[in-house]
Amino acid sequence: MAQPALAQSTRKQLKAANKYFSQENYRASLPLYEQVLAKEPNNAQALFRAGIAYMSFDKEKASDYIYKAQRLKKNVSKDVEYWLGRVDHLNYNFDEAISHFQAYNATLKSKDTRKKELAQLIQHSKNAKVQFNSPKDIFVKNLGPTINTQWSEHSPVISNDDKVLLFTSRSDNMSNAPAVNPDGKVNDKNKIAADGQYYENIYEAKRIDDENWEKPRSLSGVLNGKGHDASIQVFDNDTKLLMYRNDENGDILYSEKSGTDWTEPKKLNKNINTSGFESDAYITPDGLTIYFSTSKYSEDNTLDIYTSTRQPGGDWGPAKTLGNAVNTVYDDDSPYLSKDGKTLYFSSRGHNTMGGYDIFKSDWDSVGRKWGRPENMGYPINTPDDDTYYRLSPDGSYAYLSSYRIGGYGEKDIYTINYIKNAIIRGRVLSMKDSTVIPGVQLVFSGTQADKTALSYNDVTKPVTGDYQVSVLSGRTYQVAVSKDGKNIETQEFPVPISTNDSTTITKDFYVPYVDTSGTNFAQLKPIYFDTDKYKLRPESITELNRISEVLKANPGINISIEGNCDSRNTDEYNIVLGQNRADVAYNYLKKSGIAETRMVTVSYGERRPVAANDSPENMQLNRRTDFRVILKEGETMPNMTAPAPTSGANSTNSTNSSTTGTRTTVPLQPGKSKAKLPDGTKVKTKVDEDSDKVKVKTKGPNDEKSKTVTKDGTIDSKAKDADGSKTKVKTDND
Repeated sequence: MAQPALAQSTRKQLKAANKYFSQENYRASLPLYEQVLAKEPNNAQALFRAGIAYMSFDKEKASDYIYKAQRLKKNVSKDVEYWLGRVDHLNYNFDEAISHFQAYNATLKSKDTRKKELAQLIQHSKNAKVQFNSPKDIFVKNLGPTINTQWSEHSPVISNDDKVLLFTSRSDNMSNAPAVNPDGKVNDKNKIAADGQYYENIYEAKRIDDENWEKPRSLSGVLNGKGHDASIQVFDNDTKLLMYRNDENGDILYSEKSGTDWTEPKKLNKNINTSGFESDAYITPDGLTIYFSTSKYSEDNTLDIYTSTRQPGGDWGPAKTLGNAVNTVYDDDSPYLSKDGKTLYFSSRGHNTMGGYDIFKSDWDSVGRKWGRPENMGYPINTPDDDTYYRLSPDGSYAYLSSYRIGGYGEKDIYTINYIKNAIIRGRVLSMKDSTVIPGVQLVFSGTQADKTALSYNDVTKPVTGDYQVSVLSGRTYQVAVSKDGKNIETQEFPVPISTNDSTTITKDFYVPYVDTSGTNFAQLKPIYFDTDKYKLRPESITELNRISEVLKANPGINISIEGNCDSRNTDEYNIVLGQNRADVAYNYLKKSGIAETRMVTVSYGERRPVAANDSPENMQLNRRTDFRVILKEGETMPNMTAPAPTSGANSTNSTNSSTTGTRTTVPLQPGKSKAKLPDGTKVKTKVDEDSDKVKVKTKGPNDEKSKTVTKDGTIDSKAKDADGSKTKVKTDND
């Protein structure tokens, strides 16, 4: 007896669901269809109709249900090909949608009025395919679950300071509570419209930061009437609110600010509000012109956009159409103007829409004094479904819109639209082996725009620092080819996150497997650097001069030019003198270290040879330098220089005696204090004064052997104690 009772229960639920479905109350029908499917998963009719109902809430589930229904029962409905075309179009399967529409069209008689709709739907799929395959570099972002719910949110209105958002929602006080319970009963009949959803109400949310909003509050009952109410625009310095109310088929009203609330709304005059349907409007900043959409003057009750100007008495004059360039035989709605009044944005089901409403823009022709041919704003601003209520932010840098798209929270959601901007990528190229910078490296960033157009940006690392900098279009992954002297080193992938402003800077260092095989890198004569307006040697400069001295001693046939340079802070005459002082101080140090005067010449270039633009403290530092250049005779090429041999022996300031191993180990010296531990356990302490004219080295071996060596002005004073207790003293005068 249980089976017939179950079947009877299922038939009753299916009958109730079909009743709601026939009334287009899809929200109420869905819980009942789902109950049927829980008992009968292969009920083709329940699957088919539930799929149609889901098209407004879950496009992907809608597709699954309708396709499954057709697999179970090929002719589940005589309109199944039509609905497969609709659901494929919404899910971006445009070729499949066209095939289904054509198949359905073939079943209709030649005079069937539905053929006109099918021709339009086929064209929508063709338009959508073109737009989808030519996307714009635009970042579409959902405002998130604080603003958006499973219900429809639309009509965003932003305050002049960009801190308060008014919008319209079909939720129950921003609640996700269902309007209809699983048994098909409504929660509150006073709040539920004929389609089973809550009436539209106006909400206000305050901005916390760029990403977050406070919980929205419903505006007073004065604004929110018994039926649908929707936000349209704030104007007159946010003291007035333009709004919609579904009185007399739908009218435009306005309310004035009163403290933190609003006054009782008043209707605009009869030149604006008619017996037809008025849905949306926009008042220009000077308050003298209104653009609005109305069905009053169309033959088939579709919406067109009209305009009116204020009369001398202060009220709105007769309505004038924007003409056939803007208005079509389909709905044209939601007008909005840029701040300069030269661009009109609106929504339309006509023109070359991708399906449903799309956002279009039209530019004002000041010569012909008319609006130009509308341009579809393209994907991803527009989608195969409805995209409406495009509103610019106060500074015009981004926009809001309402759209039902995959990945949202339910029905229509509010999104922001940002054009993707450039990001500055800067950093260095370094050797993977020893982390030294590699100058003269070319980096080529290769990527594509959203429409697959190639992008390419490149720079070469600076001679001294190995720095590079490029400005690239953000929001994509680049292939970065790293090469030197025309030879590719390697190619790396580098993802650049989306930037919606022009001030984003990203630091990226590239480590590459580069080894200098020229045989001369060890002997590169690197520049030394100076503080602003100074020519005193820094500690690191002394270290480099010591190295240059060793290179010159190892290559007695090499002569050098010592060249002083400056940034551009002072006059050219002053900088020539300062540059000469910087060359001379290096010359004198090398002379003191034993390099013959005849092997060196000095020259000052002042500020005339910058290696970087003098536009930042970092770049100016690169220009405050002394260069060392090998002097070549006419026709000569750069010789292969011999690396200086490591010094050793009792009189070496860079050596430490280890009696346990009998070997000499070179300890690198740096100005200041340093500590080192050698492989055999010997500890080394080094102290080098600022001018490097006095060096003290202490060692302690693993068997308590010790040494102390002091070098000053060429004189070496050394004491050592071996593990067996024997002592050694050495004192020499190198002069």
